[in-house]
Amino acid sequence: MEEELTKLRHTASHILAQAICRLFPDVKLGIGPATEEGFYYDFEFSQPISEKDLPKIENEMRKIVQENLPIEKQTLTISEAKKLFKNQPYKRELLDEFEKENTKEVSVYSQGEFTDLCAGPHLKSTGQLKAFKLLSLAGAYWRGSEKNKMLTRIYGTAFATEKELEDYLLKIQETQKYDHRLLGERLELFIIPSEIGGGLPIWLPKGAVLRQIVEDFWKKEHQQAGYSYVYTPHIAHSRLWEISGHLSFYRENMYSEIEIDQEKYLLKPMNCPLHIFVYNQKMRSYRDLPLKLCELGTVYRYERSGTLHGLTRVRGFTQDDAHIFTTKENIQKEVEEVLDLALKILKKFGFEEYEIELSVRDMKSKDKYLGDENIWQTAETALEKALLNHNLSYRRAEGEAVFYGPKIDLKIKDALGRPWQCTTIQIDFNLPEKFDLFYIDQSGKKQRPVLIHRAIFGSLERFIGVLLEHHKGKLPLWLSPVQVKVINVSETHIEYAQKVAGTLRQENIRVETDFENKSVAKKIREASLEKIPYIVVIGDKEVKENILAVRDQEGKTNSETIEQLIAKIKESKNK
Repeated sequence: MEEELTKLRHTASHILAQAICRLFPDVKLGIGPATEEGFYYDFEFSQPISEKDLPKIENEMRKIVQENLPIEKQTLTISEAKKLFKNQPYKRELLDEFEKENTKEVSVYSQGEFTDLCAGPHLKSTGQLKAFKLLSLAGAYWRGSEKNKMLTRIYGTAFATEKELEDYLLKIQETQKYDHRLLGERLELFIIPSEIGGGLPIWLPKGAVLRQIVEDFWKKEHQQAGYSYVYTPHIAHSRLWEISGHLSFYRENMYSEIEIDQEKYLLKPMNCPLHIFVYNQKMRSYRDLPLKLCELGTVYRYERSGTLHGLTRVRGFTQDDAHIFTTKENIQKEVEEVLDLALKILKKFGFEEYEIELSVRDMKSKDKYLGDENIWQTAETALEKALLNHNLSYRRAEGEAVFYGPKIDLKIKDALGRPWQCTTIQIDFNLPEKFDLFYIDQSGKKQRPVLIHRAIFGSLERFIGVLLEHHKGKLPLWLSPVQVKVINVSETHIEYAQKVAGTLRQENIRVETDFENKSVAKKIREASLEKIPYIVVIGDKEVKENILAVRDQEGKTNSETIEQLIAKIKESKNK
């Protein structure tokens, strides 16, 4: 995000907080950062507020803008800041943490009667904020932990000009119109019943067909790319997660233990430790490498209830997971092949624009990372060269590598220009060490392999949610759960219509029929809302002339033979 836009949105969050303090004097303040989409601020109110209060709050913000209050920075000692925020427990908690870290001074920003603990940056005055809008409110645990109090988070956005704001609000309206949760219900693809639990989707018959199409395509592409498919269990002994380190660094995202025969088991949050046992199933030599294992493995992670969102944030999801065991000399080749495969697969689904990050070490703090200097340099260079060889633009994210290796993150851009994290290619020096993996090299000596974690979709659930929004529910023919709907004009046409549907099914074309006693116009309207690519209408003329009236998604109707329709569908499916 540009620095000026960050300043503008950060200032907007402070103006929001000042307006809230004027309207609700006993409010307790949380934090209020700028974000990629706008800004938010967290509050503890003595009485609940609702979205009906947002216009009143927004009007107060406009008054503060009109007052054109200068925004001034001060530096205070921790002791001075604690006195200033004596009635603000959340600010005092932050100050206590700063004090424990031996921070001596903090900055505060003031505008009129309002002062906030903040590192900045900000505009010079409140009058410089021209275009803003409050959007919604939601519950948010203080500092993201369900162990803390639930606060009220008010979301807003701000731009440099009214035109930019209007364009953004139109984009939001478009996004809401094609929200995958609404599409999933309307197209009968999936449900997430509260009786089953938040974040646990059920795929309905049509959704299951869509998912199977995606899975079958994925499996075929991976088989052709030299991967071996495996299946692993959904739970594993707690000892496995101790060795892998998940119980140390990932415990809060895992579910409670399951006791079986006085032994403790855990639902898997990841597939990687189990794939390691496939590698270790027998002695490996350099001739066995690279070993490429893949799995559509369902994992379970504890996501906070406030973060759950349709298919894009769930608690049980299926990763399109793969692990490549290779030599350090071969890292670049394997990464390039993963990129080739990812770009090919994503393009097939209609995604061709990306945002890419290369996460590498903080060179000033090398001691925070596992593995020797040589292998880190080899891995980082290999990832960077692979991106350059593919002519892919990327942002080099210094210090954002995890402790066990660097990575590439590829975010697909949908039809509304929104980035979505999908493809990840991560190099791991940690698990091969923890599980004592080795292979025998050409001279007969033991060597440690490098592990490459990679996913292309990220998860099937999230990818399909993004896919629905990207295509606005109007999926390409090859992905449509129902490709043709056959409808009759009257009962006398049912026999011929059934014959047409049967012939199409014999050609592996996905067909539904609608022979209910309702008007043809209503049947066509319903099929159009279901985004079905072809609607075949059977009436007197069609029966008499042994033809079909075929209506496409643009509303054009043509007379065709069944052979012509089959040929057209098969040709389109192969594109």
